[in-house]
Amino acid sequence: MTSLALYTPLLHMQAVSKQFVLHLQNSTSLSVLQDFDLKLMPGECVRLSGPSGMGKSTVLKLAFGNYRATAGQILVRSTQGEMVDITQANARTVLRLRSQSMGYVSQFLRVIPRVAAIDIVAEPLLEGGGAQFTPAQARELAALWLQRLRIAPSLWQLPPATFSGGEQQRINIARSFIKPRPLLLLDEPTASLDPENTQTVIELIAEARAQGVGILGIFHDQVVAQAVSSRTVAMQLIPPAP
Repeated sequence: MTSLALYTPLLHMQAVSKQFVLHLQNSTSLSVLQDFDLKLMPGECVRLSGPSGMGKSTVLKLAFGNYRATAGQILVRSTQGEMVDITQANARTVLRLRSQSMGYVSQFLRVIPRVAAIDIVAEPLLEGGGAQFTPAQARELAALWLQRLRIAPSLWQLPPATFSGGEQQRINIARSFIKPRPLLLLDEPTASLDPENTQTVIELIAEARAQGVGILGIFHDQVVAQAVSSRTVAMQLIPPAP
């Protein structure tokens, strides 16, 4: 990583607001985020804190492009060093950023049914033509991640829809960490995990930070939060409209 890259944000959110229109309730407008600012640098792990309903998951979904901001800028640094405003980017650019620049561990695993767990974990290595990995090599690396996250080999050829919540979350984590990307968005990654696997995730986050990865996350477990976070951003309650 160049010295310039060390001082360039991986994610820069400026005056970001998000409103949802409730069409089934007379098109009522619900404001969940207002004038939100955040800058994430390489090697940081920034924790979003606050009670449920404060917009923490919304911030992650905005950064990943799942939601479109009502106002403001969301700049994501591409692997080429360009700052891309994801609020203005087209679908192809967003997909490229997801493939190359940012990973996202959501609270739920959403994958194609009937695809084997090992292939779901290997898939990110084959995106964009998979120039660096053959399918066999990708599956071999996926097997190592499944082992590290204690997924029994007897489950590797089964679709994760049949797994427990904790097993699905570990598939989600393996799939997001297997391909090195500069930015990681983590939405309660240890919520369904036992202490042993929670400790493994803490170690994975520390390793990623040591490699310069910037992490923005939600960690309700105070032990995990203290172990992984470099700083905390407290979400503020939006006052009701007059």
